[in-house]
Amino acid sequence: MTRAGIAAALAIFALLSAAPAHAAPDACAVLARQVDGAGQGAVFVASYPTATDKALQHAAFLYDNAAAALALTGCGDMAHAARIGDAILAALDHDRFWKDGRLRNGYLAGPAANPVKLAGWQEGANWAEDGYQTGSDTGNMAWALLALLGLYQGGAGDKYRQGALHLAKYVEKSFDAPGFSGGTFGGEPSPQHNGWKSTEHNIDLAAAFIRLAEATHDSHWMLRASQARKLVAAMWDRRCGCFAAGTGLDGKTPNHFLALDAQLWPLLALSGGAARYSAALKTAHNKMMVGDGFTYSEAGKAVWTEGTAQAALLASLMHQQEQASRLLDVVERARAPDGSYFAADRDTDTGFRLDTDPAQARRYFHLPHLGALAWTAMAQRRFNPFTFAAALPSD
Repeated sequence: MTRAGIAAALAIFALLSAAPAHAAPDACAVLARQVDGAGQGAVFVASYPTATDKALQHAAFLYDNAAAALALTGCGDMAHAARIGDAILAALDHDRFWKDGRLRNGYLAGPAANPVKLAGWQEGANWAEDGYQTGSDTGNMAWALLALLGLYQGGAGDKYRQGALHLAKYVEKSFDAPGFSGGTFGGEPSPQHNGWKSTEHNIDLAAAFIRLAEATHDSHWMLRASQARKLVAAMWDRRCGCFAAGTGLDGKTPNHFLALDAQLWPLLALSGGAARYSAALKTAHNKMMVGDGFTYSEAGKAVWTEGTAQAALLASLMHQQEQASRLLDVVERARAPDGSYFAADRDTDTGFRLDTDPAQARRYFHLPHLGALAWTAMAQRRFNPFTFAAALPSD
């Protein structure tokens, strides 16, 4: 063997020796495996696959599934992303009641039936469903818009652009200057209108409408993006260098509670946001760090895996690679035995109340979570779900 050949062989041996005997699969591979495990064809993936709570068991939340589809797009795995995208299209076309282009907040995990089924549970002789899951949050539908448009941009087919357009025409009905209201709570035939407005929802919509304008070459959607962005700007408080979580029920009065996504996502999603709202990142570090990671809100006491992955992605796209690596190390500590990631390092209060029972806190649990897995994959691949690229939005 030549000297060069010996050197090459030694290098390969060193790499093999350094690698663990059973290296953990990356988040992209785990996502693909969970899609395959959900059944054949178009599927919704369980948000909390090990949950035993009656409302969470078998529930596939729209946001988690949209984030998973986007993450798989970022992984370059269009085949698995399209299987979730096809379930979203099925839900648009085959709701058991609505024919107006809306989506529900949650569905039954597994293959998409006709009509598409919702999760629920038996209570004596009656079938019960969660009022939040049967409703339609504006922000969750914005994420479905992004997922469908990501598939379209990735070359998966025009049906995803058409589905996004159908959905957007429903979502824009929630416009209420400035910005868009929260959507609806509860099932058919007369769900409750949510008069509050969410900063996070309007960030999502601003990005989704811009992507839709690009896909359709229709400036109407740029106008809608601008209207969403006005609400986000109205929630900015220079005094604290932070965004309010949104408004109260009147749709106008700011709710000054601090949530992590409302601080990070303007920098990820809005053109010029990283420069204009850089103080929000400092506020997030000062108010919402627990140990080396981030928690859900100023009320949180535990590391929120999903939010820590979001912060890692933002740091990476801002070329803060050491910070990104440290945060990804924190995320990796949350890896579950099945290769996915726990929602939080322990059960934690979010600071918000359950819509179904305002006496109870909305919580994140120490359970494997599809949303945490999806954001970990996006952070690992440096894939920004708001731009469909390893980049912040351009000015």
